Amino acid sequence: MQIDIISAFPGSFSGVFDESMLRRAQEKELLQLRIIDLRDFSTDKHRRVDDAPYGGGAGMVMSAEPFFLAVEALGVKKEDPGTRIILLSPGGAIFNQGKAQELSALNHMVILCGHYEGVDERVALHLAQERISIGDFVLTGGEIPAMVLVDAVTRLIPGLLSNSSLAEESFTNGMLEYPQYTRPYNFRGMLVPDVLLSGNHGEIKHWRYRQSLERTRLYRPELFEKRQEAGDRSQESE
Repeated sequence: MQIDIISAFPGSFSGVFDESMLRRAQEKELLQLRIIDLRDFSTDKHRRVDDAPYGGGAGMVMSAEPFFLAVEALGVKKEDPGTRIILLSPGGAIFNQGKAQELSALNHMVILCGHYEGVDERVALHLAQERISIGDFVLTGGEIPAMVLVDAVTRLIPGLLSNSSLAEESFTNGMLEYPQYTRPYNFRGMLVPDVLLSGNHGEIKHWRYRQSLERTRLYRPELFEKRQEAGDRSQESE
């Protein structure tokens, strides 16, 4: 997969993509990452990429032209198969594991990072193919959401992680993952559940399922209810 990130603050990504899974993906040539400086495409002599908003208001708005020029320089077109141009914006659809899985099947992803008071709406309407938000809160810019997006998508690229590892992660089956333990068995009087030492794989699997279900019920009740509703519909159709 090729991922191009277009940002007015390219230094934000220094070091982040050189560690852990992201580094491994690049070393295995499963991922190519490029950070593109939006200011290189400014037509202003001071390399500005923002301006005051029409209609007045606080703050500055990022201009459309640098984004269009940057994407055009990449030779990317919206109709290219296997390519997605994504604008990171608080007004976008909430990012989740399902969207990460969808994006991991692409060949090329172009991520546009907003900043300041937002981006000229013409970028969203005529350049980007979709808007994505990582949550119902406001950040300084799109750089941190871009890191989140890249990390979540990259680890799903075929060949990086084993299928068994991915299958048991949180959200993969609509539930949170079960608790994990490692040595020592007794840490300051806190013991590992005996079932995990039993060697009975059937009991371990059942325990993990129940723990996963209970965790989901306690900490993500909306996911639990969704799963329950899906189960009810499945029974009605039988």
